[in-house]
Amino acid sequence: MEAYKRWVRRNKDYVHSLESLSNGLTWLLPERFSDSEIGPEAVTSILGIITTINDHIVETAPSHTQSRHVEEPSSFPFALCITLLKDLETLVEVAAQQYYGEEHKWSFMAITEAIKVLLRLAILQKSGYKMLLHGGETINDQSESDGLDSQRNALSSKPGPQGVSTILKNHQGQPPWNLEGRALSALNRFGENARTVSEPTWLRRVQHHQAVMEPSTPVAETPSLSSFLSEKGMPGGLFLTGEVMFILRPLIYVVLIRKYGVRSWFPWLTSLGVDLVGSGIISLVTTLWHNSNDFRFSNNEKNELKRRKLLWALYLMRDPFFTKHTRQRLDGAQKLLEPVPIVGLLTEKLIELLVGAQTRYTYMSGS
Repeated sequence: MEAYKRWVRRNKDYVHSLESLSNGLTWLLPERFSDSEIGPEAVTSILGIITTINDHIVETAPSHTQSRHVEEPSSFPFALCITLLKDLETLVEVAAQQYYGEEHKWSFMAITEAIKVLLRLAILQKSGYKMLLHGGETINDQSESDGLDSQRNALSSKPGPQGVSTILKNHQGQPPWNLEGRALSALNRFGENARTVSEPTWLRRVQHHQAVMEPSTPVAETPSLSSFLSEKGMPGGLFLTGEVMFILRPLIYVVLIRKYGVRSWFPWLTSLGVDLVGSGIISLVTTLWHNSNDFRFSNNEKNELKRRKLLWALYLMRDPFFTKHTRQRLDGAQKLLEPVPIVGLLTEKLIELLVGAQTRYTYMSGS
């Protein structure tokens, strides 16, 4: 296994290209969207799992600083589990439909969505109640790096001995523009050398041992729900409400489909309402408390909010809206472009893939 990890890390570009080609070719497999054929979906799921594992190997390399699934070494890999579950959920759907029928497959989909809800709630709590990125597949550590940068900037400008030391260090390695800077630099080097000489050997050994044993940066404890709400107040409660609604929305949608059927408007409208209300709550928090440092979202979080709004386009591909409206528009576009030699053929194949993908809940769930 270690040899395979080293090979993947050395050839990550080649592996990524090969995975992209293989995953793209799976859309051209025969009987990809057949009701009784699970072979193509099994191939797709296996390739997805291999891709996820290879990505995890690359991102957990010792020199890798920013990762998608990497968490603390002693923690459970919740983000990796979500990605693996998403790779398997389409195969679960097809197998359940083949062996248990269309009506009973929704029970398996509800179980799958419930597991994802539990994993995402665990990630939400573990991250200190930060916004989930890509449904929890990406670790949200942007604010921590921003906080470290601000602390470093504050430390460099802080008056007193530490600020003087920083100023003195800034003179080293730079050309002395005046006599004062040259004198300060020389005084600083003399003080450091004198302190090193005057310190006994045993004291320097103890200090070195403490530097090795103690962590260089303190590990921040994950706040509890009560402490988070007491610190953030009303905006924190509203933010958590919107985030939990985003997490629960797919499960609510599947449970309602299981009860009322996929052709009913009630699950469709309820799911859309949950999305709109949850997004509206978070937008309200950002609007009313945009000057507060507690809810000044990072660039990754702003991009996540845009991504969630783009997912609303999937409502056009979900029944009953697809059957009533979208399918007619697609058929009209196909008839219009059919006489064009190459464009008509490509349009026909694209619409065939869209119609086939629409039959799979997991492709249109947005979860």
